[in-house]
Amino acid sequence: MKTIITIIRIAVGWHFLYEGLIKLFADKWSSASYLNNTFGFLSGFYHWLAASPVRLEVVDFLNIWGLILIGLALFVGLFAKWASISGAFLLMLYYLAYPPFGVSLFGGDGATYIINPLFIETALLVFLFGYKDKGYGLDELLPRLKKAKRNDVTSDAATDAGNSRREMIKHVAALPVLGLFGWGAYRSGQKYGVDTLSGATIQVNRVALGELKGVLPQGKIGEHALSRLVIGSNVIGGWVHARDLIYVESLARTYNTEKKIFETLMLSEQAGINSINIFQSQIPTMVKYKKITGSKIKCSVQVRLDEENKDRFVNVKNAIDSGMEILQMHGAQCDCFVRDSKTELIGTMVDFIRSQGYIAGIAGHPVHTFLACEDMGIIPDYYMITMHHDNYWSAHPREFRKTFETQGGSKRDRNLYHDNLFCTFPDETVEFVNRAKIPVMGYKVLAAGAIYPKDGFKWAFENGADFICVGMFDFQIVDDVNICLETLQHLTNRTRAWYS
Repeated sequence: MKTIITIIRIAVGWHFLYEGLIKLFADKWSSASYLNNTFGFLSGFYHWLAASPVRLEVVDFLNIWGLILIGLALFVGLFAKWASISGAFLLMLYYLAYPPFGVSLFGGDGATYIINPLFIETALLVFLFGYKDKGYGLDELLPRLKKAKRNDVTSDAATDAGNSRREMIKHVAALPVLGLFGWGAYRSGQKYGVDTLSGATIQVNRVALGELKGVLPQGKIGEHALSRLVIGSNVIGGWVHARDLIYVESLARTYNTEKKIFETLMLSEQAGINSINIFQSQIPTMVKYKKITGSKIKCSVQVRLDEENKDRFVNVKNAIDSGMEILQMHGAQCDCFVRDSKTELIGTMVDFIRSQGYIAGIAGHPVHTFLACEDMGIIPDYYMITMHHDNYWSAHPREFRKTFETQGGSKRDRNLYHDNLFCTFPDETVEFVNRAKIPVMGYKVLAAGAIYPKDGFKWAFENGADFICVGMFDFQIVDDVNICLETLQHLTNRTRAWYS
C-alpha cells in the first residue's frame, strides 16, 4: 500500500509543480482572463478578485507559489498531509470557478456533469490527507533519522529508521524522479516553448458554449468524418483580405497570438468543429497544439509542389511526417499552374499524394481551374472551391473581371480586382459544383467578411457545398456554429445530393 500511496502523491505533486513552474516562467502570465470568464454562484467573487490590479497581483503570486510549494511537498513527501489539504482547497477554488453543473454541460478536459478531473484530483488529495499511511518520503525518513542519530531506539528499530541503505533509498527515490521529470519538462520547453496552455492560463468561454443550439452534423471525405463547418486558418494566420483597410492584417496578427490561436482552436473543438484547413507554414503550430492539448482535430493541409527542390514532393512528405490527416494542393498554385499551361503538374501531385495512402484534394479560386483539371481527367478525392455570390457593395463589376485575377490585381482602380472577390464567376461555379460527383468544400463563403454569415452559409449550402470552410475569430465561433445549424435545418432549395 505504501507504494501505491507514494505513486499517487508523486503524480499529483508533479501536476501541481508543473502548473506552477510554467506560470512562473511564462512571459507576463496572469489569471485575469480565467477570473473574468468565470460563471456560477461564486462568479461575483472571482470577478471581484480580477477587478483590482492589486488583488490580481496578490492572486497571481499566491496561485503560482501555492502550486509550486504544494507540488514540491507532495512530490518529496514533506508535510504531505498539510500539502494535501491545501491542494484540495486550491483545486476546489478552480472547480467552483467553472462548475460543471447548472450552466452548461459542454466542457473540455474530459468534463462531464459534476465529475471532472479537478473533482477527481481533489478526491485523491482528501484521501491522502485522511489515510494514515504516509507512503515513502521525507515525512517518514527525517524523524527516524533523528531518532537513530540520538541512539534512542534499538538497533533493529534504527535499521528500520534509515540506517538500512535499502530503506533510505525508498524514502528518497522521489528526488531522482523529480530530476528526471524536470529534465524532460525542460527539454520539451526548449523544443516547443513555454507551455502556456496549462491550468488557468487559457480558459475557454464556457458561457458562450452554453448558448449552442445543437451538435454540428458531419460528413465524410474518404475515411475522415468532418463537421460540415470547418475552421479556416486565414484569420488566425493574419491573412484577412481587408481590401483597402491596410491596418487590419497587423491588427489580426496582434490579436491572434499563439495563446489566442490555441484558445480559438479549443473553443471551436468544444463547439463541435473537428477540422481545420491550414497552410503548410502552419504545420508546426498545429503539431504543438496537438501535442500540448491532446487534440484530435483533423488537419487538411494545402501543400505546394516544390519545383525548385530536387525532391518536388518534400512538402507532402513533411506534412505526412508531421501527422497531418488530409492533403490537398495549394489553391493559388493550382490556379497558377492552369494559367501557365502546366495543369499536368496538378495531376502529378494528386497521384503522389494518393500513392502515400492519403486523401488528395485540389483547391482553387476561379472555376476554370477545376474545369481545366476535369478536361485532363484529373479528378481528386474532393474539391475545395471558392463559393460566394457577388451581391455586395465592394464586388467589382462583372464586365471587368478576368479569369485568374486573384493572383494579381489593382490597388487603385475600384472597377478591377482589389482583394475583394474570390468566386469570380459564381454562376459557372454553381453549375460545376452541381454536377460534381465528389465532395465539395466551399471556402471564402463570406467573401472575407463582405457577406453576413446567414446569407453566405445559406448560399453555399443551397448551391451544393458539402462543407464550408470559414475563418473565424474566437468570439465568432459559437454564433457561426448556431447559424450553420439553423441553415442546415432549413435548407429548401438545395438540389445536389450530399456527396459526403
